[in-house]
Amino acid sequence: MSTSAPSCLPDAQHIQQSTDLLWDAIMAADEYTATGTVLRMLDNGADPEKILLDVIATVQGRVGEEWAANRISVAQEHAATAINERAVAAVSVHPAARTTATRGRITVACVDGEWHGLPARLLAEVLKLRGWQVDYLGAQVPTPHLIAHLHNTRADAVALSSSIATRLPTAHAAITACQAIGVPVLVGGAAFGPDGRYAQLLGADAWAPDARTAADHLAQGPLPRPQADHQQFDDLPHLADQEYTMVARNNTSLVRSAFSALEDASPMMRAYNEFQRERTAEDLVHIVDFLATALYLDDEELFTSFITWTAQILQARGVPVMSLPPALALLARELGDFPRAARILHAATRTLTTDPTLTTDPTTTTAAAGNAV
Repeated sequence: MSTSAPSCLPDAQHIQQSTDLLWDAIMAADEYTATGTVLRMLDNGADPEKILLDVIATVQGRVGEEWAANRISVAQEHAATAINERAVAAVSVHPAARTTATRGRITVACVDGEWHGLPARLLAEVLKLRGWQVDYLGAQVPTPHLIAHLHNTRADAVALSSSIATRLPTAHAAITACQAIGVPVLVGGAAFGPDGRYAQLLGADAWAPDARTAADHLAQGPLPRPQADHQQFDDLPHLADQEYTMVARNNTSLVRSAFSALEDASPMMRAYNEFQRERTAEDLVHIVDFLATALYLDDEELFTSFITWTAQILQARGVPVMSLPPALALLARELGDFPRAARILHAATRTLTTDPTLTTDPTTTTAAAGNAV
């Protein structure tokens, strides 16, 4: 098979063949072929935005799907993402992608704790192509540093990205802080829900499901200037019950208690090796973090969706789904004085035990364990 992307094919077919070539290159950990593929497309007159969003972003989406299905390792996923980032960089410096800033100034950043920087980078490059002056701050940007940057640059808007829902409390603080100095905020990323429900809940000025839609939204006109006296608790009055605060503050002790109780109750777990024990503890940390986020948002579905996804990941790795309900029951016992937490945990347990796609047969156990996240 040729490693060149032919220029005589119809556009859709050309995009698909180039996507396949890029996928093959990153699976071979071949960054030279990967960057060469996108550069040849540009040399042949392909639209840089289509390369970014229809080729590179499509391949990155497949990387995530392959990891979830346990067909590639975490190391392969990281390597693939790094190569895709190189491919984006190659597009950004090609003469075909050079544009003059004719619009306003946008700051693009990931919220603090969010290390998935590629979606934000893709948006930054698309906005540059559309004529914006863009300050791309990268992954894991602490809110005080973001605000200091905005004071220095007087950006017209901020685009905040987050892929992981557990970063939503931090995102909320960042949204409110930006708005407090008069800068409107557009948010995007999987953390905000497929329909942007959490963007609205957290008071963002706009939401977009992808980079192309975000750029289109910003092109329609300036975002409205926010009210400077808006406070976080104005959006989430249920936080007055302190359940979120108590669970978030005591997450370490909750994980430790649940781990010890599981070990006492499960002969199988007592036989785990050190690696399996570490992964199990990590999974419990993620469960408690998502529970805290569900309490912050008062959204039962966020937690049940995460538990269902976790069960699917475990199942793909040969780990029995039956290991999850006992962990949820133990957490519910520990949080017996917290009615919202108990309701959310019980709802997730019902989902696990009634979903026909999830295998709860203990005979599915293998030597693997604790590989959910």
